[in-house]
Amino acid sequence: MTPLASGPLSTLFHDSQRGRAPDHEVAWYAARLPRDAGTQLDAMCGSGRLLVPLSEAGFGVHGVDRSESRLASSRAKLGAASRSTQLFRQNITALNLPFRYAAAFVGGGAFQRLVDRVAALDALLRLRAHLVEPGIILLDLAIPAQAEHPPGAPAIEVRHVVLDDGSRIACRSETLVDAAHRSVRTERRFERRGGGRIIEREDEIRTMTWYSEDQIVTLLGDAGYRDVRIEPSPCVGDDARYFAVSARA
Repeated sequence: MTPLASGPLSTLFHDSQRGRAPDHEVAWYAARLPRDAGTQLDAMCGSGRLLVPLSEAGFGVHGVDRSESRLASSRAKLGAASRSTQLFRQNITALNLPFRYAAAFVGGGAFQRLVDRVAALDALLRLRAHLVEPGIILLDLAIPAQAEHPPGAPAIEVRHVVLDDGSRIACRSETLVDAAHRSVRTERRFERRGGGRIIEREDEIRTMTWYSEDQIVTLLGDAGYRDVRIEPSPCVGDDARYFAVSARA
């Protein structure tokens, strides 16, 4: 089954957990993006966790994502920050925008949601077609702990968040790891409750893969990028091994 784009409940839950990138992550991108060379593209921008703070920091950043609910969240956050920019609803594997960019980046491990190698290669090729000098691309990646020690059964987790209106969203997730095929599949059910009853319900399937440093370097090379370098990641955590990669079109 092809994973669906994130819906409204998924977006609300995500925003309550990871709605804005921390300052050190924003600073990592700010130090590597060519601020004075032209507009940047936040590919797979989601609900603007990087796009909004980079815009506030003075970067010209456009965003693209395939989820309308995530883009709507980005618009709302930009408006609250008295900012505006171009946002596009497109699948990155078939990217066709009317602009060219000095740099593109995919943050938060989002690139790993392109599980099929052909789809990942198509995305890199379409991004390269939209880049002009200096033509920088940045990818933030992670290898999950389960890659080396996959659980013997699906992992089940239940989390809750409380929204500003007092309603509560519960998220039940079931995650299955296939280490042999470098695949993680997570089925999630979101339920929004208010007044002691279920108001809304939404199901979501997320799949992701992972790359070693050598594998992502090879993939970028196959897509025609040069000056490929492994970089320290802007992310930290105990549940994965994080790293980033930079290259030039």
